[in-house]
Amino acid sequence: MSLDMSPFERYAELAVQHFWENRGLAARRQSERGALDQGERAGVTAGHNMDGFANLFAELAKANGLPGAEIHVKKALVTLPGYFRPTKTWDLVVIHDGRLVAVIEFKSQVGPSFGNNFNNRAEEAIGAATDFWTAHREGAFGDPRPPFLGWLILVEDCAASRQPGRPVTLMTFTAFPEFQGASYLARYDVLCRKLMQERLYTSTAVMAVTRSDGSEGVYADLADGTSLRALAVSFASRIVAETTSLSPGSTRNLGAVTK
Repeated sequence: MSLDMSPFERYAELAVQHFWENRGLAARRQSERGALDQGERAGVTAGHNMDGFANLFAELAKANGLPGAEIHVKKALVTLPGYFRPTKTWDLVVIHDGRLVAVIEFKSQVGPSFGNNFNNRAEEAIGAATDFWTAHREGAFGDPRPPFLGWLILVEDCAASRQPGRPVTLMTFTAFPEFQGASYLARYDVLCRKLMQERLYTSTAVMAVTRSDGSEGVYADLADGTSLRALAVSFASRIVAETTSLSPGSTRNLGAVTK
């Protein structure tokens, strides 16, 4: 079976549009209630901002033909067992014949504050992956074959995220050179590359989106290897691989997406 990326362009555009529209709608609703969160929190606390990306990857799963698959985006069905903690809630889970095939988490960061938030996002991503793979090793998901694990971060493209960082100076030891003078967008690209290099995630991506262009569904990639398309192709390829491994007699229809 050949790879089908036909849903990618349209659903990627819709996902970016939904992100900014949902943030703006949440802020307006809170303002009307007279309970506006401080700063950017009005858009953050609304939730569901990244739902469009769950739709994108669900469509890719369907387009690439995994028969009988369960594509879950509903909270109760994307909560998986952990090892260092009881459970972890992801954003998209694909299950076929009771086997965990793919798991993805979608994150975002919008200015004006990028410093502490970058560190928090990095620690979350590293910790979640470590917990996931240890749970997998200990048999939490049944089948010993490793699932696909993906991570996506959408970052506001603005002066604060593009500005070169200050030199990293330490009282002891020395920071790695790739972080010296790196902007926060560049640091996310480094993070994504290292998450894959260390095999914590199968594939990762960072997207740079301005507020004005984002409302039109326009986004930019930092590098080919950490692009949204690269993550999408890696995911779809895993679905195709799973599809081609099925017995020839399998004729079930693709399961519905649960929301």
